[in-house]
Amino acid sequence: MTAQMKYYEIYDNVYIPGRWHLRMPLFKESEEDGELFDTYRFNEGRVLEIERPIRLSMKPSGVALDFSEAMGIPIVHRRVVALFERLGMQKEVQFIPVEVEGQTEPWFILNALRVIRCIDDARCEEVLYWQPEDNRPDKLGQYRNVVGLKVDPEKIGEAHIFRPWGWLVVLIVSERVKQAMEAEGITGTKFIEV
Repeated sequence: MTAQMKYYEIYDNVYIPGRWHLRMPLFKESEEDGELFDTYRFNEGRVLEIERPIRLSMKPSGVALDFSEAMGIPIVHRRVVALFERLGMQKEVQFIPVEVEGQTEPWFILNALRVIRCIDDARCEEVLYWQPEDNRPDKLGQYRNVVGLKVDPEKIGEAHIFRPWGWLVVLIVSERVKQAMEAEGITGTKFIEV
């Protein structure tokens, strides 16, 4: 019997001393201002057509990290892009170029292209669903909150990076991706087994 693949929530390690903190991504209109856009579209698991340049500012500024989040959107250095290409994962992610204030190197939004129905309700610490009494018929039966997220590996298939259906605020990677990022010395990441 072969061991099942392990999966991990990947997120921004905000406790790194002296690190940068990226602000809300904006469409670049001019050097002085920008227009907000719907950041939730980066959680939908589909290829996006972005017509205008996106820029990010920092506050406070600090040490650039290979992996960060801006309003929950993964922002990665070209080292991460090269790693995913070496892993053969071009069909699982889209890398959208962004300009980062004060940086000359290339940076990208990491857009995961898969959403998988894989949350293992019974193994999670707590799951709450939208109920009729919540007066949100548009969300009825969907996840309202998930604590102690656990996934069912049997439902994931061959995916190495994805968002779980119903709880799109989480980005999940396979053990293979986690180990490759750690071996590569990618900075800014934190992983929790799910």
